[in-house]
Amino acid sequence: MALIGQPAGDGAASAPAPGWAGVGTVTLRELSDLPDLTAARRSDHHVLVLVTVGHGQHEIDFRAYPCRPGTLLWARPGQVSRFGGNAGLDAIVVCWEPTAVAEVADDPALLDGGIGPAYWQLAGEDEDAVINEVSQLVVDCQRHRSGTLAAGLLRHQLAVLLLRIALLPGRAPAERGDAYIRFRLEVEKDFTRTRRVEEYAERMGYSVRTVTRACLAATGRSAKQVIDDRVTLEAMRLLAVTDEPIADIGRRLGFPEPTNFGRFFHREAGTSPGAFRTAQRFGPRLPAQRRPIGSDPHGRPAPRVAGEA
Repeated sequence: MALIGQPAGDGAASAPAPGWAGVGTVTLRELSDLPDLTAARRSDHHVLVLVTVGHGQHEIDFRAYPCRPGTLLWARPGQVSRFGGNAGLDAIVVCWEPTAVAEVADDPALLDGGIGPAYWQLAGEDEDAVINEVSQLVVDCQRHRSGTLAAGLLRHQLAVLLLRIALLPGRAPAERGDAYIRFRLEVEKDFTRTRRVEEYAERMGYSVRTVTRACLAATGRSAKQVIDDRVTLEAMRLLAVTDEPIADIGRRLGFPEPTNFGRFFHREAGTSPGAFRTAQRFGPRLPAQRRPIGSDPHGRPAPRVAGEA
């Protein structure tokens, strides 16, 4: 399976592609001999991590999450992950292609949770239920390796696991008609081309005031700040996991002039693009872009879950 994506500066995939069902499982301990496991990696697959033993931390999009037994982490396609490399830490890692659930879920976007939380500390019946689903998926991934029926089984089991996660306390699926959700989806499609709130509002049939009010209610950030946050996050991802020249990254994100990109990034991230790249690879972690305290990686307030420390 294509496990965690490519580490920074690596020109080849770090592991074979996912199996025919688009679903695979492995343990963190089994991955320990991979080169640069602690390097920043960006995957085009979903990666779900259920910690089973030990303590440590795991980063998703430059935010460090504490890990102990019962910790559940979800890195979506395009996000940057980094294992802490803590001795004694083990976890079950479930990886799947974005299309793996589409055939068995009425609305895969709700299961995807693209703007949902990345971290839970499970407890009680919720922990038992998720562990049972993950354990059964591990067993069946090992037992059933070929055939249409086996593929259907694995995809349905994955869908059940994701539905259980969607039903965790504080994890109600977002309504697609919600103005903030619609705005975020539109921004995701086009943030490299335009940062003008007016364009997105017109496309949605809303006023700028309505969109801004929705963003403030959901994140405490204005609509323009939400767009800038998304652009900054993409810049951070590209700086961390590629060797692409900084000027080229700026142009890709809509900044023809490198100086304009540098000023924008410094304002949003608090450091220069070059310093951020260097620190991500060789030095201490720099703080992620500015977000409301207690928010998820996409700026939405992160709900507390039963048993969360």
